[in-house]
Amino acid sequence: MEHLTKKTFLEKVFNYEQNQEWKFEGKLPCIIDFYADWCGPCKMVAPILEELSKEYDGKINIYKVDTEKEQELAGAFGIRSIPSMLFCPANGQPQMAVGALPKDSLKQAINDVLLK
Repeated sequence: MEHLTKKTFLEKVFNYEQNQEWKFEGKLPCIIDFYADWCGPCKMVAPILEELSKEYDGKINIYKVDTEKEQELAGAFGIRSIPSMLFCPANGQPQMAVGALPKDSLKQAINDVLLK
């Protein structure tokens, strides 16, 4: 799983400096996990996301954004609580899910939002 900086986020997900309207820059649908090292629930979700990145390899990308290091990115998306996950389909609007979701819920969201 790749950790995104602001620079790579602008290239691979959404260039919010150039576009006001959502425009997905990626090739594969993706999940962006906004997390912090001190966050307990984030640590619970991390291995699940690792498993999902293997299960859906080649179908979706899973990225991580450290909200401590990338405060501007977190601010741009109004991240108030973590973990927050942004589901970005190839076409259509992204959807935010807040909180540590179990694997079943994440799989359902992947299938409903990203792979429909």
